[in-house]
Amino acid sequence: MSAQASNVSHVAYALHGNCYINVTNRCTLNCAFCPKAAGNWIVEGYDMHLDRDPNIKEMLVAAGNPRFYREIVFCGLGEPTLRLYTVLEAARLLRRRGAWIRINTNGLANLVYGRDVTPDLEGNVQALSIALNAQDETVYNRVCRPPSPDAYRSLLDFTRRARDFVPDITLTAPEGVDEVDLAACQRIALDLGVKFRRRACGRID
Repeated sequence: MSAQASNVSHVAYALHGNCYINVTNRCTLNCAFCPKAAGNWIVEGYDMHLDRDPNIKEMLVAAGNPRFYREIVFCGLGEPTLRLYTVLEAARLLRRRGAWIRINTNGLANLVYGRDVTPDLEGNVQALSIALNAQDETVYNRVCRPPSPDAYRSLLDFTRRARDFVPDITLTAPEGVDEVDLAACQRIALDLGVKFRRRACGRID
């Protein structure tokens, strides 16, 4: 098997009625609770390690027929919006085939690109799962170890802005992390007018 073919085998995973596309292993965070922090790349029996980032063609081939799935979810063990415009082009092509598109993100895309990218999501992305991860900036900085002290505020602002362009938004926070107050995280989601979901560590959702 060629190196290219080997890489494709790591790109897409069918779970929970969805197809998950592993976009990149790179991330803007270094979360203490991430499986990668312990050197573990196996999640729900799937090896999430990529030899390299897949191109658009590889994503489309790996996804197959999107009508077989409830959602096509761009995720990783990594941050898919680091490749936002590759993801959006793949999403646009999958939408033509009838796909419902979700991106799992840490909500830091505006910080990464230095501008508001949320208008670019309109029409191509139907749902966002945004990893809130903590009830306040202090806990967030401790457990997520972001690259910027403005990261937590940036993800909240991203969530507010995205509401105008993406119809289905859910904030998530990890279960089983001592400092994370899930009830307080849920209240933040309620205040922002978006959904909330508890996220099991080491599970693809």
